[in-house]
Amino acid sequence: MEIINNGIRPDHQVIFDMIEPGSRVLDLGCGTGDLLQLVARDKDARVQGIELDEHAIYECVRKGLSVCQSDIESGLAEYPDGSFDYVILNQSLQEIRKVFFLLREALRVGNRVIVGFPNFAYINARVCLGLGGKAPMTPSLPYRWYDTPNVRFLSISDFRSFCAEQGFAVRKACFLNGERTITFWPNLRALGAIFLLSWEEKKGR
Repeated sequence: MEIINNGIRPDHQVIFDMIEPGSRVLDLGCGTGDLLQLVARDKDARVQGIELDEHAIYECVRKGLSVCQSDIESGLAEYPDGSFDYVILNQSLQEIRKVFFLLREALRVGNRVIVGFPNFAYINARVCLGLGGKAPMTPSLPYRWYDTPNVRFLSISDFRSFCAEQGFAVRKACFLNGERTITFWPNLRALGAIFLLSWEEKKGR
């Protein structure tokens, strides 16, 4: 999401608001560390990131953040159960091949998982594909079909159904269109979604 409000991306603000002060936070695919830096500074959180891109890691180190270079698709075997209060997977889910494996691993090492992703069922994307006959491009899906890193194409409704099927409890959900929060018909009107997940209480971990 490119729209910036007071120097903070809207999706970062939503995630920031979901995290309790003093928490232990792991960010999977943390990029250049902007969100982790915000959480560490203003929530007094103990933070760690995992990132594959070498340039992004340098930026994290420059900001004083603890970041490991690793491919999150390989799992989180080096982390014991319950190592973190929150695990963040923001704007990476659509690039992951082993989705259930990674989310299950995230919920093993974290009590809560925050997942953010672009909504492929956004109305402009539907019009672009349905009427224009072309692969959609939107502010949250800025790539062309031949240079996109996305391997999954999911909607808000898809993700809700997936969570119900797999035993993931949705504790909170927020739907965004730029800086606006969408409450009515989010699957049609929201560019992106952010979910706070845990295991269903009856299933345990």
